[in-house]
Amino acid sequence: MFGTFEFGLPEDSRRARRPGLRLWLLGVPTTLAWAVVGWSGALGLLDGFRLMSLNRVDAWGADAGPAVSLVLLFSISITVASSLGFAMLWGGGMSLRGMGVGFRASSLAASLGIALGSGAAIPSWTPPEAVGKRLPSEPWTDVDWVVYYEPYLVPAVAGVTGLVMIMVLGRAFVTKAEADDRAQALAQTGRQVMGTVLGVEFTNVWVMGNPRFTVQVRFPADEGERTVVATMITPPLQAPTRGSTVKVTYDPRDPDSVRIDPDPADRAAGGNLGAFLPPLF
Repeated sequence: MFGTFEFGLPEDSRRARRPGLRLWLLGVPTTLAWAVVGWSGALGLLDGFRLMSLNRVDAWGADAGPAVSLVLLFSISITVASSLGFAMLWGGGMSLRGMGVGFRASSLAASLGIALGSGAAIPSWTPPEAVGKRLPSEPWTDVDWVVYYEPYLVPAVAGVTGLVMIMVLGRAFVTKAEADDRAQALAQTGRQVMGTVLGVEFTNVWVMGNPRFTVQVRFPADEGERTVVATMITPPLQAPTRGSTVKVTYDPRDPDSVRIDPDPADRAAGGNLGAFLPPLF
């Protein structure tokens, strides 16, 4: 069957970098764009639906000129905000982990922007013609009361979502920073030797067209030969096979810190393409 495809590039730990200023520089205009979305969406869309739901069925009647303009502003702003959010997705780095940080940062910008924009729109919501009843005398239901407090609920929900995303993003930054520190330390102080592949298992996962494998590798270390099991992502023509050689970078002080890379000089690599290529039909 077809394998799983992941959108992202295999991460080179020796070139991995913290998101840096890119996410912050993109985050400011993205948040402002989402603030415009929240303001125009609240007054141009939600306000009219709220009035029609409560007691005015003609909220978008002949006097709906400003609302139509706000809908146009909403359409433009949400397009700009979505484009900036997509740029933030790549701002965390060209890797699966970096894209995860970029996605969380983009979600945070959207939540905060909508909270700010819809919060600023609270005084401008149109009051219903009657509170507690539909015209002429039908009482409101519980749902109607929820709709009535919508001007406060929208920024409140967006604000709570933003707070949750702050905690999630903070944890993601810490996790990514720790992983980058370990990768950088391994690249600077680790020892590189040649290892031999004892076993290969295709994980049925593809990352930007490159297959991911679980490999069992034996390599020489200070205490003697070691055997480890690790994952590696390679181009198809450098796919590991049993008996092929790979580059192993390991930390003698940390047995669990090991990186496996393909050996470009190994002619045996890529000799078993049929084992992992997806079927054509």
